Amino acid sequence: MTRFSPSTGVVQAVRSLVQLPPGPGPRLAIAVRAAVSIAVPFGVLTLLGHEGIGLQTAAGAFVALFAAGAAAGERAKVLPIVGAALLACAALGTILTPWPWLLTAGLVVVAVGSAALAFAYRLGPPGPVFFVLIFGLAANITGVVDGERITPPSTFLCALAGGMVFSYLVALTPLVRRTERARPVRPLREVLPGPWLGRGEQQLVLRIALVAVLGAAISVWLLDPHRAYWTVSAGVAVVGLSAVRLHSFGRGLHRTVGTVLGAAVYLAIAPLAQVPIALVLLFPLLQFMIEIVVVRNYALALVFITPLVLLLTSAATGNADLFGTAGERVLDTLIGSLIAMLTGFVHRKRNPAR
Repeated sequence: MTRFSPSTGVVQAVRSLVQLPPGPGPRLAIAVRAAVSIAVPFGVLTLLGHEGIGLQTAAGAFVALFAAGAAAGERAKVLPIVGAALLACAALGTILTPWPWLLTAGLVVVAVGSAALAFAYRLGPPGPVFFVLIFGLAANITGVVDGERITPPSTFLCALAGGMVFSYLVALTPLVRRTERARPVRPLREVLPGPWLGRGEQQLVLRIALVAVLGAAISVWLLDPHRAYWTVSAGVAVVGLSAVRLHSFGRGLHRTVGTVLGAAVYLAIAPLAQVPIALVLLFPLLQFMIEIVVVRNYALALVFITPLVLLLTSAATGNADLFGTAGERVLDTLIGSLIAMLTGFVHRKRNPAR
């Protein structure tokens, strides 16, 4: 047996930044579905002169990221539930955004509640992070400036729902093949077993609660309540789905490095956002690359995730401060990642012998 020390884990985490190991399975079909989910509604609406609404439908493509490796028949059962939950989180964000303290409390509730349900029903990747992200995006896209909403909540929620419906239909396209229809489909209670939380899941929920409370409190106290969702979502993503202490160190390192590099990519390509057709091409390209590499190198995936989300929020809210936006996201990520890494001490050390 060999000895495993924390220093060994740190070295492995650093090395993993530049490694691209084989993935757990084919990703091309998943990546294509994700890219099409974001490209078609946005592209069609942009060509029809409704770029703003098209941008809002793009967030609906988050639905396509869940149960991506499951049989299409199983996705047909899971995705409506996921979509309804995402839409509920978005609606809550639009309702609470005029009141920063209520918005902060809602953020904590969404983070903890979505984590508890995702772990209790074994939802799997990407876990609860997108429920937090959609809550914050909705609050910012429909925020109040000079007493008026940037985007009417009803418009945003309808566009979001439309994007979700299209993503759902794309997710089911494999059913046109006879071989896919012949695949065995488990009942919903087996696809989403539960609800129950084992010791590891309880620890993960506790850690996400700590991330949500501390991340939101720091953002409200030192930064901006409307930025708290990024701090918390970064922390939730770093906690991940594994109840292993050093797992979060590696995730935090990847999240931070990937976000810094992704912010640089955002600054390089942001001027293209002035040309609507360029965004129509950039969004699906970035989404495609995310899905291709996310299971192989998380930092590399963040290089594409960061500019995608920043382009989406900047274009939808009309924020023209590119350097300010990029700098805020890096700072928020650093804070969220650090909190999440520190909460790793909730987990007991494993037996050092392997």
